[in-house]
Amino acid sequence: MGDRKPLTLSSEEMRAMGYRVVDMIVEHLDALPDKPLTRRSDRATLEARLRIPPPLDGSNGLAALDELERDVLNTMMHPDHPRYFAFIPGPGNYVSALADALASGFNIFAGTWLEASAPAEIELVTIDWLRQACGLPDTAGGLYVSGGSMANLTGLAVARQIRLDGRTEGAVVYCSDQTHSSIERGLRTLGFGPEQLCTIPSDADYRFDLEALRFAIDRDFGAGLIPFCVVGTAGTTNTGSVDPLCALADLCAERSLWFHVDGAYGAAAALSPHGKTLMEGVDRADTLVLDPHKWLFQPFDMGCLIARESGWLESTFGTVPEYLRDTHVEGGEVNFWERGIQLTRSFRALKLWLSVKVFGWSAFRRAIERGFELAQLTEAAVRMRPNWEVVTRAQLSIVTFRCAPPELDEQEVDQLNRDLVNDMIVDGTAMISSTVLRGQTVLRMCTMNPRATDDDIEQTIARLAELAQRRLSHLL
Repeated sequence: MGDRKPLTLSSEEMRAMGYRVVDMIVEHLDALPDKPLTRRSDRATLEARLRIPPPLDGSNGLAALDELERDVLNTMMHPDHPRYFAFIPGPGNYVSALADALASGFNIFAGTWLEASAPAEIELVTIDWLRQACGLPDTAGGLYVSGGSMANLTGLAVARQIRLDGRTEGAVVYCSDQTHSSIERGLRTLGFGPEQLCTIPSDADYRFDLEALRFAIDRDFGAGLIPFCVVGTAGTTNTGSVDPLCALADLCAERSLWFHVDGAYGAAAALSPHGKTLMEGVDRADTLVLDPHKWLFQPFDMGCLIARESGWLESTFGTVPEYLRDTHVEGGEVNFWERGIQLTRSFRALKLWLSVKVFGWSAFRRAIERGFELAQLTEAAVRMRPNWEVVTRAQLSIVTFRCAPPELDEQEVDQLNRDLVNDMIVDGTAMISSTVLRGQTVLRMCTMNPRATDDDIEQTIARLAELAQRRLSHLL
């Protein structure tokens, strides 16, 4: 041990740990449907178990993995579980997990063409796959980032630079009340004040209200402000609703406004036949966000921003300080650090590329279509039960509903449904989440995991009904 170089293992030790890691992943995926969906602990317990000073001397790698499995991986929720229906699940896939291991094992720096020319080309190729699926023109290009929040920030930065030359004074951005909160946070980060985000109440179907939008734009023009950007959503987090993208694009073209589409959740559905119809108009975005770690089943984290003109990205972020002049490229090569905020960036494209190579695009199409089917099954299962009502029908892969016995008033119904979320967490059968629509607390299920079965849906709704009945027996 004394002669070993720092931070190295022998070939035998590396293989032993590697084989064990693969076994852990395979065992996790094989046993996942029968595992409790979540195990959580309080902070005090975890502090007592895990807070130790950094060991000065190392230990056996296999023993460390055993400790990891026992004390960390067994105290968490599993967003890849087939009955994880909360928020926007991350189903992941095994091939992409291996790709992440390879990207880390080869320690690929995906910031410059000089240091990673073939990885950069893979990023260009896979982004072009997404561009084609969404119907954007050949001039479009983009990059991978951590997720939808960073992709929205990047897209809004491009809009500010290209349309406003980097200035924010008097500019107004328009969104609906169903727009993701990352838009507000991104604008704040970019120097826009809260009064510069105009939030339009959504229509009866939780979609952007065009007439209200048009009125707000006219009002702001008349007040001497600078309407400059409309944010449409291709699949809202609350209900899965898709804004009228074609009509929004028409309005933006008419008024010379930037059209940013947040499709972090839904845009990838354009890969499937049914989804392509729902995503009509996404091809007219100036900037488009989509998250491969959602409906393209990649492990966390992987978001994507595509700009209608790839040159807009370099115009926004490109700089060449003296210490990076050696990386300067000409002739079509791309330095991805000049397309976004990060200089140091990992090879995220590898996991999408490898999983598509192994499974094929058609398998991804079928997996997306499966999400539609499971949402429709969820809606049907809810409608069959007394005292339960569907609030918003199956849209993409999201359904919202609630338990609403006529004997309870609205406050009691809201409290009942909030309690059911916690009951399900404790129960461990499935994971759902809640939201608030028009002042009502509702439950929501997002059925994106293609490994979920019809029985998983039936079991989840049945267990919810049992837990509700248990609470009602004490209330009534």
